[in-house]
Amino acid sequence: MKKKIGILGGTFDPPHFGHLLIASEVLQALQLSEIWFIPNQIPPHKQTEHFTESQHRFNMLKLAIKDNQQFEVNTIELERDGPSYTYDTLRLLLEEFPEYDFYFIIGADMIEYLPKWHQIDEIIKLVTFVGVKRAGFKTSSIYPVTEVEIPQFEVSSTMIRKRLRIHGNTDYLLPENVKRYIEENHLYGT
Repeated sequence: MKKKIGILGGTFDPPHFGHLLIASEVLQALQLSEIWFIPNQIPPHKQTEHFTESQHRFNMLKLAIKDNQQFEVNTIELERDGPSYTYDTLRLLLEEFPEYDFYFIIGADMIEYLPKWHQIDEIIKLVTFVGVKRAGFKTSSIYPVTEVEIPQFEVSSTMIRKRLRIHGNTDYLLPENVKRYIEENHLYGT
């Protein structure tokens, strides 16, 4: 039987409890072996935005997942230059791990965006899309998406960055070790 691997991609700028909740819920619901967190170098739909240095995002992600044996960080996209297209990443993963089945986890905001994804008709042949609900977005799609119900926890990296800039409250939004790393490295205006 093939090993079932969930993939959760993103900028993780910074990683927060919402990311961990999604990963944990999908892992259990679909009985996956592991979840691989894949930080993007440059997401194609966010090429004009500024991101925290890759090494910092990687370090924060390692801290965020360190207590879960079934969570792992995969740096495949950080090792490539230019935009991180899902199609290219999946082709490389399947070449390296042909014995695995991959489940690509996306939020409802991304489900609506699927028709615009680079090589989407090829991607759906390579992975199973797993959609998690998000307030204000539909989960229906012309593409096959396995839906997973998760508790609604409305937190985003954007909200956390804004709060950190104004020295606002981030308690219970991100792991303490990530918060400490942010402060020690003076990220997001801390």
